Amino acid sequence: MHEVSLAEVGGLVGTELGVSEWITVDQTMINLFADATHDHQFIHVDPDRAAAESPFGGTIAHGFLTLSLLSAMNYDCVPKIREQTMGINYGFDRIRFMSPVKSGARVRGHFKLSEARFRGGGMLMITYDVSVEIENELKPALTAIWTTIVQFDPKDRPEDV
Repeated sequence: MHEVSLAEVGGLVGTELGVSEWITVDQTMINLFADATHDHQFIHVDPDRAAAESPFGGTIAHGFLTLSLLSAMNYDCVPKIREQTMGINYGFDRIRFMSPVKSGARVRGHFKLSEARFRGGGMLMITYDVSVEIENELKPALTAIWTTIVQFDPKDRPEDV
């Protein structure tokens, strides 16, 4: 994975930073997420009932499971900031679950840098326009605006910002 410096980040605003590798969302992953979140709705965990009673033809991933995969997708494809000591999830705006992710489907994330601004001495707020593509589907699984905070040593802050 390539790296960029803090001084280079501003020049990347408006560009697509990366597209992650495919992740298979299988029934085991869905069941583990259901156990972790106590959300055992049949459309997620009962393949036979979901096939018979839902419009999806089988089980689908929780929307929040798909959303939670963004961290791994980001780590996979977004350039690391050389001076970064830690990353913090700040939050999301306008999350939309556009299409269900069926059990066994593959998904990948697309990350466009929409904003980068320094906040305090050792923090850079980064906002991404993200989407999660479902392999062989026209509509994405989700779209969102995601803000993270890059923590760095204040002495590493570029002089010209």
